[in-house]
Amino acid sequence: MNHNQASLNSSSAKLKMIVSMVIFGSIGFFSERSNLQSVELVFVRCMCATLFLSTCWVLTGKYKEEKWSKKDIFQTLVCGVFLVLNWVFLFKAFEQTSVTVAISIYHLAPVFVLLLGAILYKEKLTLISVMSLGICFIGTLLVSGINAGTSMSDLLSSGVVWGLLAAFFYAFTALAGKGIRELSPYATTFLQTLVGIFMLIPLVSFHSFSELSSINWIVVATTGIIHTGIVYLLFFDSLRFLSSNVISVLVFLDPAVAILLDTLLTGFRPDILQSVGIVLIFGGMGLTMMKTKKKPDYSYREGESVK
Repeated sequence: MNHNQASLNSSSAKLKMIVSMVIFGSIGFFSERSNLQSVELVFVRCMCATLFLSTCWVLTGKYKEEKWSKKDIFQTLVCGVFLVLNWVFLFKAFEQTSVTVAISIYHLAPVFVLLLGAILYKEKLTLISVMSLGICFIGTLLVSGINAGTSMSDLLSSGVVWGLLAAFFYAFTALAGKGIRELSPYATTFLQTLVGIFMLIPLVSFHSFSELSSINWIVVATTGIIHTGIVYLLFFDSLRFLSSNVISVLVFLDPAVAILLDTLLTGFRPDILQSVGIVLIFGGMGLTMMKTKKKPDYSYREGESVK
């Protein structure tokens, strides 16, 4: 591949990544208007992603090139369980708190990846890494509004716990998925979303779909087809042409768009302490990523930010 072609591929990949992150940044806004609970919404998302991406997988002929191994399949299925739990808890957080608070806490995920990676893989945490963890922890307390008088019931109803669980299971997804080597992103996602369908079917309240208005259905279809299928396709097509440093910067577009929409369209106004907390979370996360560039790659195989 000549230099001009490589440059063109890189520019195209950046555009695809930017579009995918901007689109996904609006998912909290859409989920709040779907009139569905988290389990039902994630179920629709899994259905749409399975159908859309498997169709693309077949049409592109990539299915003929797959190299199946028991190890990869097992790890992919485990990742699928973690990924679906990650989605359910994220949408649950959107139900309980503002998009800004939920998305800020959710983006602690890379910090959890660093912390769990240190525990599971015996990687030493540097002083800067420990400071980053502390900064993010303080930021989370400020964003969530937790204080000495906060009761357990208040904490559970605040959405903070769901956001933390979503971030936590993202970290497990990243760590469990780092060893997948042979399967293509299409095959990986097909298996993972298929797992989600079977996981959630027993829990889905199908009668809730009959209560949706035409607007609700448009929102639900948008979340399933555009926020999942199309975003994943753009995301996958861009990854191989971008460095991890570029990806690390571009994924910040997701929370930036989410917070902007929450402020402009829903009227959410973080108070002083919450604003400081948001800055601390993303500042601490930025430090964490800078210090881990040369460490073993714990990023999820499909990218550094799985939605």
